[in-house]
Amino acid sequence: MKPYALFDPDPLYPEKESERPASKLEAWGTAALRWLGRKRRAPLWRTRRILARVHRESARLGGLDLAGVRRCANEVAFDLRRHGLEPARVARAFALVRQAGSLALGKAHFDVQLLGGWAMLQGMVAEMNTGEGKTLTATLPAATAAMAGLPVHVITTNDYLVERDAQLMAPLYEALGLSVAWVNMEMPPEARRQAYRADIVYCSNKTLVFDYLRDLIVLDDDKSEEGLRLEQLRGGGDGRLGQLFLRGLYFAIVDEADSVLVDEARTPLIISGVQEEDAADVTAQTMALAGALQPGHYRLQPAERRVVLTESGREQLREACAALGTPWSIPFRREELIVSALTVLHLYRRDEQYIIRDDKIMVVDEFTGRVMPDRSWGQGLHQMIEFKEGLALSEPRATLKSISYQRFFKHYLRLAGMTGTAAEIRAELGRVYDLPVVRIPTHRPSRRRHAPDRVYRSLDQKWAAVSARSQALHAQGVPVLIGTRSVAASEEIAAVLARAGLPAVVLNAKQDADEADMVAQAGQLGSIMIATNMAGRGTDIPLSAQAREAGGLHVILTERHESARIDRQLEGRSGRQGDPGHAEAILSLEDAVLDSVRDSPWAMPMQALLALDLPGWNWLAAAWLRHAQARTEHKLARERRQMVAADEELENSLSFSGQGD
Repeated sequence: MKPYALFDPDPLYPEKESERPASKLEAWGTAALRWLGRKRRAPLWRTRRILARVHRESARLGGLDLAGVRRCANEVAFDLRRHGLEPARVARAFALVRQAGSLALGKAHFDVQLLGGWAMLQGMVAEMNTGEGKTLTATLPAATAAMAGLPVHVITTNDYLVERDAQLMAPLYEALGLSVAWVNMEMPPEARRQAYRADIVYCSNKTLVFDYLRDLIVLDDDKSEEGLRLEQLRGGGDGRLGQLFLRGLYFAIVDEADSVLVDEARTPLIISGVQEEDAADVTAQTMALAGALQPGHYRLQPAERRVVLTESGREQLREACAALGTPWSIPFRREELIVSALTVLHLYRRDEQYIIRDDKIMVVDEFTGRVMPDRSWGQGLHQMIEFKEGLALSEPRATLKSISYQRFFKHYLRLAGMTGTAAEIRAELGRVYDLPVVRIPTHRPSRRRHAPDRVYRSLDQKWAAVSARSQALHAQGVPVLIGTRSVAASEEIAAVLARAGLPAVVLNAKQDADEADMVAQAGQLGSIMIATNMAGRGTDIPLSAQAREAGGLHVILTERHESARIDRQLEGRSGRQGDPGHAEAILSLEDAVLDSVRDSPWAMPMQALLALDLPGWNWLAAAWLRHAQARTEHKLARERRQMVAADEELENSLSFSGQGD
């Protein structure tokens, strides 16, 4: 299959056009055919066929040195560009990349990594256990596609991992004569444009999408496409084409694919400009009116982070706003503002959804625990939070361009991914992105052991149990990683351990700049690290020899997250690559995950049962917590389906109006 013949990209800005089926019948037929195609491609035995070919090619390469690798890379690149990504030629490229890794990095790809690389090159998601070397695995499809002439984006979840992975793998790419660069939001625009010209670009999903939206603004600035094409023929680097960041959307390899493509897909990405009107007075009025409402005027729905006004609340609001002008005279607008303010007052908490740094509100990504300095809430929420915390109000923003992750990633001519946790969302990845999931076996058998969940009635009892368990493990020299769901929880357990005289280190959104150094120390003898789930993605905790002899890393989960996949990622910090390791959960009936079942018909009967000291109480409480987690997962999946449906409706509207994306 020839890359360009297969993709047939638009030379102006290569990307896949949005699909707009003519009818529901056509959409259903296309979905059925794709489902059959994924079923045909997904079996592991199909992927395994590449191994014998790579081994034969590796034997032919013999003892090539770096100079020989460079000469051979030129031949392989010419062959790939002429004949495309055919299995025989890909096998030769993989063998060459493997040799370059051995010489430049001292790491030759294992067979399971070859399987993962081939699966991704075929446009699939490789599910590889944590610790199986996904960063090195990605070099196989990335280098092969780059040698075939395709610009490659290797996408991961944050700037720390972007820079780390690009620097680690750069010697391998350079040995093959390929250019590599990384991009982050702190780089000036011209530096980012230059970086995107490299053969292989490492970038975070947020940086990439915002730069794509900036490109759309440039391309939409003048609807005369003929003028742009003429500028391109003249080599218009100084015109509007010179303002573009990307070279198009050719081939993307998404690391932590479940987080990027699924977990973060609920939030549309918006690029905005400053609004001209001053909203400070409206914000102050809104917060004052919301603060005057009584609990009977509204109902809180913490699981969905929503507030619903009651009829008495609407009447109270109408009377309070009778003497005010716009926007309070418009019922829909005033209720929208008050609901946002009530949400901020009662459901957005400092050190959970956001932190304050340098007198500014910093949004915390609830899936990774990391700060998102380039992100702000829309619809006036950000200014309301600033008002609540007594900070200077930032300027409100007006939307210029927006896109969801679902719609953005479907524009890639070829999309692939890798993650340690994809089985649970196999159907969703297939339905939304047409991505089959291939389960890659481990290089060595796992030695991680799991203890049964332990549940306590209160938070205080839970923290006391975590402290006692940490003290016992620390006395044995076992390194401990304590996972929390929020910044506030991480600081709470840190205080408990400090009172017990335990030397704990805290890694959360407030210390993310020191992440690399802190993670490197977490596998030492007797160390104790407390981390939000930022330590659960993309980070290796290397064990010292003494720590390995003591039993390996011991992970303690102190809460169930919104998704069991996040729990599995955190557990996966231990027992990597055949190392010993342990994982256990110490939970309580006051954990936030139970918010999702407060309105369940089973809530009252379960509370009554759990109030008793019955035989099997711990098992029953643990099952109730897992049920709450599963209910939250279903709710989030429903929200994502609704966003996909809204995207499709938007696509149809844009198509009807002739505006396109």
